[in-house]
Amino acid sequence: MKNQKLIYSLAVVIILFGGLKLFSFSSYNEQDDAEHQDNFNASYKVFSLNIPKNMNFSGESVPIQNFDVREKLDRELLVNTYWQSQSILFQKRAKRWFAIIEPILERNGIPADFKYLAIIESGLTNIVSPAGATGFWQIMKSTGKEYGLEITQEVDERYHVEKSTEAACKYLTKAYNKFGNWTLAAASYNMGMHGLSKQLKRQKVTTYYDLLLNEETARYLYRILAVKEILSTPEKYGFQVREKDKYQSIETYKVVVDSTVTDFADYAYNYKISYKTLKIFNPWLRQAYLNNDSGKKYSISIPKDTALVGSIHRELLPDSINPELIDTTASAPQIDSTKVD
Repeated sequence: MKNQKLIYSLAVVIILFGGLKLFSFSSYNEQDDAEHQDNFNASYKVFSLNIPKNMNFSGESVPIQNFDVREKLDRELLVNTYWQSQSILFQKRAKRWFAIIEPILERNGIPADFKYLAIIESGLTNIVSPAGATGFWQIMKSTGKEYGLEITQEVDERYHVEKSTEAACKYLTKAYNKFGNWTLAAASYNMGMHGLSKQLKRQKVTTYYDLLLNEETARYLYRILAVKEILSTPEKYGFQVREKDKYQSIETYKVVVDSTVTDFADYAYNYKISYKTLKIFNPWLRQAYLNNDSGKKYSISIPKDTALVGSIHRELLPDSINPELIDTTASAPQIDSTKVD
């Protein structure tokens, strides 16, 4: 009986001690959490953004005074400002690719603001959408062929930045002639000319900003405007991207190919570059070979400074590869010295 009382007493003590420890631990955590929260609030700030008082797209005024326009623009400015990694990548890529895109837009009479359309379409990368839209300008196969692009198993010029930009310009010129302003031309790039015309007629309005549209097209122009605003004045939105951080243009020269190439790995070796490098600079070449029985002339870009991409030399080939087996006459390439990126 005494043993039972002793055991009972010990159990009570243990429970009380455990409860005391639990209470002390809980109190400690609450105090620590409070200090942590104070430090967080003192150190970390997230700000709302000022909406620009005046904006335009391709010289066409944006009705900022309209509450709906302001709130939609606010949304896209917030998304792109606080998705910092994406917006920094946009700034870095823009340095390299705008230098190629801008002159093509100018040559075709397309306002420079349309370079931002390419950013929201693809982020300046050769992506493929679930629907099959491809390249910087997200061109569908049928549309690409309609506007002069070669699209086959071996060659897909939707991946060719210069040629796909030319095709986009043809579309935008046609859209501008149809709608009479660049804002609607841009919106039609997302939903198609027929679809946009149908909505303008059905809703009995004449401007993009008065249209009730599907979610994607309703956000489309505001996404362009937000990217334009941030990339034009990045410091205003807290971005500190140094010039040396941006992706610089890599100078290339053109090699004309007018015959079959049996193996692009061999072909690349002729220029002391890897197959990977050849495909990076010529993503429109979709196979490891090119059947060119018609003798069509293709211009292939080769980086001038192979040190930037890692040059391949005969003496650096792996032991398992016999240099004598490399076909150094593949495609009998010709240098086109008049065409330099």
